[in-house]
Amino acid sequence: MTKKYDAVIIGGGHNGLVCAFYLARAGLKVRVLERRNIVGGAAVTEEFHPGFRNSTASYTVSLLRPKVIKDMRLHERGWRIIERTISNFFPHENGYLKLGGGENRTRAEFARYSQKDADTFPKYEEALERVADVLRDLSLKTPPNAGGGLRALIAAAVQGKKLAGMPIEAQRDVMDLFVKSARDFLDGWYENEYIKAAFGFDAVVGNYASPDTPGSAYVLLHHVFGEVNGKKGMWGHSVGGMGAITKYMAEACEEAGVEISLEAPVARVLVEPAPAKAGGGKVAGVVLESGEEIAAPIVASNAGPALLFRQLVDRADLPPEFAHRMDRFKAGSGTFRMNVALSELPDFTVLPGKEKAEHHTCGIIISPTLDYMDQAFTDAKAFGWSKKPIVEMKLPTSVDDSLAPPGMQIASLFCQQFAPTLPDGRSWDEEREAAADLIIDTVNEHAPNFKASIIARQIHSPLDLERKFGLIGGDIMHGNMSLDQLWAARPVLGHGDYRSPIKGLYMCGAGTHPGGGVTGAPGHNAAHEILRDRSVLGRLFG
Repeated sequence: MTKKYDAVIIGGGHNGLVCAFYLARAGLKVRVLERRNIVGGAAVTEEFHPGFRNSTASYTVSLLRPKVIKDMRLHERGWRIIERTISNFFPHENGYLKLGGGENRTRAEFARYSQKDADTFPKYEEALERVADVLRDLSLKTPPNAGGGLRALIAAAVQGKKLAGMPIEAQRDVMDLFVKSARDFLDGWYENEYIKAAFGFDAVVGNYASPDTPGSAYVLLHHVFGEVNGKKGMWGHSVGGMGAITKYMAEACEEAGVEISLEAPVARVLVEPAPAKAGGGKVAGVVLESGEEIAAPIVASNAGPALLFRQLVDRADLPPEFAHRMDRFKAGSGTFRMNVALSELPDFTVLPGKEKAEHHTCGIIISPTLDYMDQAFTDAKAFGWSKKPIVEMKLPTSVDDSLAPPGMQIASLFCQQFAPTLPDGRSWDEEREAAADLIIDTVNEHAPNFKASIIARQIHSPLDLERKFGLIGGDIMHGNMSLDQLWAARPVLGHGDYRSPIKGLYMCGAGTHPGGGVTGAPGHNAAHEILRDRSVLGRLFG
């Protein structure tokens, strides 16, 4: 017998849970369908070696919107974030650079390399903060939808008002960040290459591009609009790993009446064709790989647009032009992710010591210059991965010893510029171990005890990320964060309001505004659009 629900959510990642929560809180009967045996999508904590647990994919927190945290009562449920004392530590051949710890400390650090850059830093921070404030404001608002009539015109006017009211210099900064490359943008502020790289690193995180790629400056900005414990721009560690966030989200959902089904992969979205003169069809529910059919007039997909429209929706159910656009939707972030069990903390040549120190508790980034980042991308395009990869290492056990046996450590290695699809017909199944060895060797060049301290490692190549988490091309953002795939054009112009061409089929994942990262914003916004459509006014004017 087919079960019936008011709404079905495809995927139990954090955005799917957020969407389900708001719908259930409004009185809808909701079921979440998760293909894996654990809820949380890419924000999960799993044991990867006996006694060693870690955030398997997503690994640090900042972007989760305060409204979502408050509404789901995550802190009341026990969730805690440990703030980073400093943001990042950058070892390089001539020493190191530390970023963060407050304005005065950062200026003093920069002054070791350039007094001019130290003096520039407060102005740079002020400029970025003005723009980041606009992004924070827009993140929980539905973009105006092209062709959306009066409602879209009103939304465009309201959302554009804050931008239009900014001083002209701030408006120029907005334009620069949206269209310039990260290098062009940073060249306009700083002179020292190490300082430029400290900021430019954010432009290539999850972005299969060079810091010289036009538009890469926006990705730099996307990573700074978050906050931790009310402090803007901060990043932190989720106690218990990222899975603690989604664990408490699932609790909030179940309290609201949501039914969560694990090991329930969706095979196909069911669509009822509309009468010939009525236009497109409407959603009828989903069918699972097991053959079970679930009826629902509302289906919201936390899976990315590439997965949803290329694999789960029959092409015949889509308007031809939309299907063609989805064929060209860009997805593939070039990310290679590893979790490593260690017997001791890394001992860095430029800052020696195996006892826990400040630099062990922040992001440790091996990517000394913008030229290094550009060469990494050039190598990846030619050979499949960079000869000198970009590596960000986090040591979560330096602040949360619950994740490993006493005295043991864990390293999260988040690595960039590994081609989503390898050239010359090679497969990541054949190359993953060699790439992992190169990453280990890269870290070992800076911390010579690292390789010998490894007890076990877990590898996630771009292909592994796709298979395990449904991230097409290993894309942690569910789609490129390029200018043609942002705001009202995410995933495609005309459907930037979380609605698809199929009536009742919505998108609630990171492939929609405001994009990737653990924000909860797409789930929040999609739920509010679904509820709007169910309202009397929504039925009359939607």
